[in-house]
Amino acid sequence: MTRRQRTLRTAVEVTGIGLHSGLSVNVRLLPAGTGSGIEFVRTDMQDAPSVPAHITYHSPKDRRTRLVRGGTEVETVEHLLAACHGMGIDNLRVEISGSEFPGLDGSAMPVVELFKQAGVVDQREERKVFRVLEPVYVRDGSATLVALPTDREGLTLQYVAAFDEPGVDGGSFQMEVDPSTFEREIASARTFCLASEVEELQAAGLGKGATRENTVVLGDPDTKLRMPGEAVRHKILDLLGDLQLLGADLCAHVIATRSGHKTNAMLVRRLLDMMQEEETGGLVQRESGMDVREILRQLPHRYPFLMIDRVIEVEGYRRAVGIKNVSINEPYFQGHFPDRPLMPGVLQLEAMAQLAGMLLLRKLEYSGKLAVLWSIDKVKLRGGVTPGDQLRIEVETMRSKGETVQVRGQGTVAGRPVCEAVLMFTMIEA
Repeated sequence: MTRRQRTLRTAVEVTGIGLHSGLSVNVRLLPAGTGSGIEFVRTDMQDAPSVPAHITYHSPKDRRTRLVRGGTEVETVEHLLAACHGMGIDNLRVEISGSEFPGLDGSAMPVVELFKQAGVVDQREERKVFRVLEPVYVRDGSATLVALPTDREGLTLQYVAAFDEPGVDGGSFQMEVDPSTFEREIASARTFCLASEVEELQAAGLGKGATRENTVVLGDPDTKLRMPGEAVRHKILDLLGDLQLLGADLCAHVIATRSGHKTNAMLVRRLLDMMQEEETGGLVQRESGMDVREILRQLPHRYPFLMIDRVIEVEGYRRAVGIKNVSINEPYFQGHFPDRPLMPGVLQLEAMAQLAGMLLLRKLEYSGKLAVLWSIDKVKLRGGVTPGDQLRIEVETMRSKGETVQVRGQGTVAGRPVCEAVLMFTMIEA
C-alpha cells in the first residue's frame, strides 16, 4: 500500500466566505517539502506560529474541526483536509488571512479543482502507513465508530446515518477510498443542517455565511440535492477530513454510525496511541527513520554523551521522533542514585537537544552549521526514567527567525509523560 508523498506543483489561490463567521478570507495553497504535512499559516497575525493539521492540535468546537496552537487557531478545515485525504495530498502550506477556512460551495469539490489546476507531483519519501491489526471502538451516546482490520490494501469507509427530522431518512453509504472514487462520489456533497435546527443555529451566531447554494437543509421541501444521499456522503467527507489528522495513511475498514467531529477525533486519538506504541516494533511502514550509523554522521556527539539510539520518524525540518534505550550500563547510573538508578533530568533534556539539532540541520539554509542550545524554558520533569525504559523523544519546530529557532520537546515512557521543555537554539558556523 505504500506510495510516494505528494504535494502541489504550483501555488493556487481562492477567496471565499466562512460558513459560520460570514467573513471574507483569502487562501493560498502552496507546495511544501517532504514530511512537512498540512500546515496552516495565519497571514493576518504577526509572528503567529503555524498550525499543523495533526490531532495533537485538535480543539473541540461545535459542528466543525478546529486546530489550535498557542494563541493561533484555524477552524472549519475539514473540507480542505478531506480533499487532501481523498486526493492523496500529504504536504501543503495553507496561507489564510483569517481564522475560518472559506465554505466555498459547501463541499470539497472547489478544493479538488484547485488541486487539479495546480497540478500534483510525487516526492522522494514514502507516505507513512498504519495498518489496524485489532478492532478499535469509540462511542459517544448514540454515535459509534469502529476501525476493523482489513484484507485489502487501503481504507474502506462505511457510514450509517439517522437524522432526527420528520420525513428525513438516514441511509448508508460505503466506499473504498481512492482519488477517482472520492472525486466522483464524495467531493461534491455539501454540508447540511436540519430544518428544525435553523433558528437555533442562527441564534447561536452560526451559519452566517450559509446560503441555499452551499448548505443543504434537510426537511425543507425547497431543498434540491446534488445526488442521492448527499447528507450521508458529506458525513463520509467530514470523516475523511478528520482522519487526515492522524498523519498517516490508514489501512482499515471503518464503520461509523451517527458519528460527527467529536467521535471522529476520539477515534483518531486512539489510533495515534496505537501507532506510537507499535512504531518501535516495525509495524508502521516508513522510510524516514535513521539508525545509529546515520545519527553518528550527523551529530558530533560520541559515547558516553550520545543520547539518541534511533530516529524513527522525521517530517521535513518540522518534527522528529527519536528513541533512547536506557540501559543499566549507562555510566551515570554508577553515581546518580546508584541504589535506585534514575536517568538525570538534564540528560533527558540533552536527548531532546540532540534530536532537535538533527532536525534543524535538515533545513538547507542551516547546512554546515551547528545548532547551539541558547536557552531552556518551561521545563517539567514529570516522572522517573529507569534502567530498562525506552525513552521516546518528540521535538517540533515552533518558530524560526534568522539564526534563532524555537523547538518544543517532550519525552514519554510507555505513553507516560516524563519530561517536556521549550528549547531555543542559535545556528552558528561549524
